[in-house]
Amino acid sequence: MIEVLVVDDDPNVARINAAYVSKIPGFHVAGTAHSAAEALLFLRQHAVDLVLLDHYLPDESGLALLRRLRSSGMETEAIMVTAARDTATVRAAQRHGALQYIVKPFTFAHLRGKLDGYAALRRELATAPRTGATQETVDRLFGAAARGGGGETLPKGHSVLTADLVRGVLQGTAGAARAFSAQEVADRAGLSRQTAQRYLKLLESAGLVRHRLKHGETGRPVHLYHWAGPP
Repeated sequence: MIEVLVVDDDPNVARINAAYVSKIPGFHVAGTAHSAAEALLFLRQHAVDLVLLDHYLPDESGLALLRRLRSSGMETEAIMVTAARDTATVRAAQRHGALQYIVKPFTFAHLRGKLDGYAALRRELATAPRTGATQETVDRLFGAAARGGGGETLPKGHSVLTADLVRGVLQGTAGAARAFSAQEVADRAGLSRQTAQRYLKLLESAGLVRHRLKHGETGRPVHLYHWAGPP
């Protein structure tokens, strides 16, 4: 079993996320924590494989806790699960070794995809030859971490974390009545309009996003995008 610590400042959210994790075969919730200090104490006293880590904690940020874990030599892996969607936070999480970045609100299917990808990564590592991994094995390892179990492959020059930011804005807004312009997606995701537009087109080509035209008061049509992928 993969032991998981759920860290969120809101006890109700932590309870819901823990319930989600408990539904996924192969995962066990070792505990929950609502502050960085509480999480650090738990990790020092219990063997935990993975932390689902919120960024907004009452005593210090999730990123600060992640840095502390790395500097202390703890090998516990981390997936950020947070409402923080600015690119600076996303990039910092990537630099400090977060395996994935899930933007709130998210669906159970999305979380399960990420955790299934993490489990696949562990299985690959466990079965890799002791003499060292071949290039093929390395490609599979990094592919499992990047795709998050969803079977997605991104073209060269595209970031999984940025795609997740755009996905996080749209996902859970199924139905064309709840749609966003590229500028609205950019504002909510903390991206430039050009970047948001590029990733919207990418997700649309994958069949995960659809768009419709809305004619504004000036007569110039506006492209509105809505999530069309799994809930």
